[in-house]
Amino acid sequence: MRYSEQSELTNEQEISKTADLHMLRRIFPFIRPHARMFAAAVFLMFVTTIMELAIPYVTKTAIDRYIVPVQGAKGDINGLQTAALILLLIILIDLAANFGQVMVMEYTGQKVMHALRMRLFAHIQSLSVRFFTKQPVGRLVTRVTNDITNLHELLTSVLIFVLKDFFLVTGITVVLFSIDAQLALMVYLVFPLVFISAYHFAKNARAAYRTLRIKVAEINTKFSETIGGIDVIHAFNRQEDNARLFKRVNHENFLAGMQQITVFALFMPFIELMSSVGLAAVIYFGGVRFIATHITLGELVIFISYIRMFFRPIRDIAEKYNITLNAVSSAERIFLLLDESDGIDERRIGPSSETPDRIKSLEFDAVRFSYVPGEPVLKGISFCIRAGETNAIIGQTGAGKTSIINLIIRFHDPDSGKIRINGIDISKFSTSKLREKIAVVNQDPFLFTGTLRENIFSKSRPAGYDNENEILSLAGCIDLIRRLPDGLDTKISGQGSGLSSGERQLISIARAMAKNPQLIIFDEATSYIDSETEKAINLAMANLTKGRTAIIIAHRLSTIRSANNILVLSSGRIVESGTHEELMNRRGVYFRMIRVQDYRHQF
Repeated sequence: MRYSEQSELTNEQEISKTADLHMLRRIFPFIRPHARMFAAAVFLMFVTTIMELAIPYVTKTAIDRYIVPVQGAKGDINGLQTAALILLLIILIDLAANFGQVMVMEYTGQKVMHALRMRLFAHIQSLSVRFFTKQPVGRLVTRVTNDITNLHELLTSVLIFVLKDFFLVTGITVVLFSIDAQLALMVYLVFPLVFISAYHFAKNARAAYRTLRIKVAEINTKFSETIGGIDVIHAFNRQEDNARLFKRVNHENFLAGMQQITVFALFMPFIELMSSVGLAAVIYFGGVRFIATHITLGELVIFISYIRMFFRPIRDIAEKYNITLNAVSSAERIFLLLDESDGIDERRIGPSSETPDRIKSLEFDAVRFSYVPGEPVLKGISFCIRAGETNAIIGQTGAGKTSIINLIIRFHDPDSGKIRINGIDISKFSTSKLREKIAVVNQDPFLFTGTLRENIFSKSRPAGYDNENEILSLAGCIDLIRRLPDGLDTKISGQGSGLSSGERQLISIARAMAKNPQLIIFDEATSYIDSETEKAINLAMANLTKGRTAIIIAHRLSTIRSANNILVLSSGRIVESGTHEELMNRRGVYFRMIRVQDYRHQF
C-alpha cells in the first residue's frame, strides 16, 4: 500500500462501507492498560444517571405526599422539609460524581492519547525514506496533532456520555411506563419520526465530515508547503499564484463546512420541534387523565420533567455524533498510517547475522535500483571498497551517485543484486546497528532546533575521543564556537538559518566525528561554499577520514585526486574506475571532466 493522496481517498471510500465500530475497536488496545480507570468512570456515570433520574421522582413524591396529598389529607411541612433535604443531598452527590467522572476520563484520555501519539511517532520514524518522498509534511503533522486531539475528544466527551444518555433514556422509559403505560404510549408515538430523522442525519453528516477532514488536511499541506518554499515563492514572485491555489483549497473547505452545518441546521430544530410536540402531548393527554383522576398531579409533573429530560440525551447524542464523526474520520487516517508498511524489510535478520564489529569490506554486486518501476537509476553496479580506503564517486547530475549512498545506509533496498559487508548480505544486518557504524555529511546539512551541543553530540558519550574540545578542534569548529554568544549552548533554529553554509557544514562534520564512525560518507560536502571555506572543510574532512573508510561524492574534482579509487558514473553505470593518474592516462570520461572543470576555473 502507498499512502498517497489518491490512495487515501480510495481507502476512505472503502472504509465508509464498513462499520464505524471497527475503527473504534482498534482504539481499545490503547484503553486496556487503563481499564480500571475507565471502569471507575463508568461507575460514576451510573451514579450520576441514577441521581438525575431520582430528582423528578423525589419531586413527584413531595407533591403527592406533602404538597397536594390525595383523599383530602393536609400538607406535611416536616415531610416537605425531608424531601427538600433529600433533593439537596441528591444534587450534591450528582455534582461530586460528575466532577469525579470528568477528572477520571480526562486523565484516562490524556494517557491513551499520549500512548497513541508515541506509537504513531515511533511508527513514522520507522518508515523508509521512500515513504516521505511521497508525503506532504502537513498531512503527517495533521495526523499527530489534530487527528489525535479528535480522538481525545471522543474518549472524554463521547464514550461515557453516550452510555450515560443511553441508560438515562432507558431509565426514563421504564419509569414512565411503570407509572402510566397508556400515557407513555401516547407520548412515544412521536419517536419513530425522531429515529427516522436521526438515521438520515447520520448518513448525511458522515459524508459531510469525511469531505471536511480531507479539505482540512489539504489546507495544512498547502500551508506547510508555502512555509517550506517561501524563499522560492518570493524569488519567483509566485505570491499571487500561490494565493490563488490556496484560495481554491480554502473555498472547497468552506463548502464542505457549510454542507456539514446545513445538516445540523436542519436536524437540531427538528429535534426541538419533536420535543415541543412531545411536551404538548404530555400536557394535553396527561391533563385529561389527571382531570379524570387516572393519574395524580405529581405523576403529571414527573411525566413533564422526564419528557423534557428525554429529549436532552437525543440532542446530546446528535451533538456527540458531530464529535464521533470527526474522531472516526481521524481514526481512519491514523490507522491507515499505522498500517503503512513501507519500511525496510528486516525479516531476514537472524542471530547468526549480527552486525560485525569492524567493516572490512563493502561490495556492490550487479545492483539494480529504481525509484519508479520501469525507470532504473542504477543498472548493474559492481565495485568493492576495502577498509581504510578513500573512494570517490563522480558523475553528472542524475547519474546515480546519491542512490548508491542511499542503498549503503539502507534508505532503500536494491531491486536486484547484492550489497555485502564482509561478504554478508547487508539485508541480514540490523539496520539501526549498521547505521551506528556509518556517518553521512550531506550537501545541505540539516540542523535541528535546539542548542549547538545537542546538534553535535548525542546523549551517549562520544567514543574514541577524550573530550568535546578535541572533536570540535578536529572538525575546525573552535573559532565558530568562540564567535557564538553562548558557545556550544547557543540556541539555533530554522535549520541554522543564522549560520553560513560553510559553518553548517563544519557542524555537520563535527556531528559525524562525534559519532566516531567506521565508514564516513561525504555527499558533495563542498558544493555550496567558497574556496577559502573549502580549505577549512577539506582539513576537517581529512581529520575525519584518517584511519577510516570513506566514500566521497564530489562536485569539485580537485577534492578527490588523492582517493584510492575513483568511480565514474554515467546513466546508472560505472564507465571508468581507477586512481586519478590511471584515469587521466586513459584520457576518457574522467579526463574530459577534469579538463572542462579546469577550463571553467580559469574564468
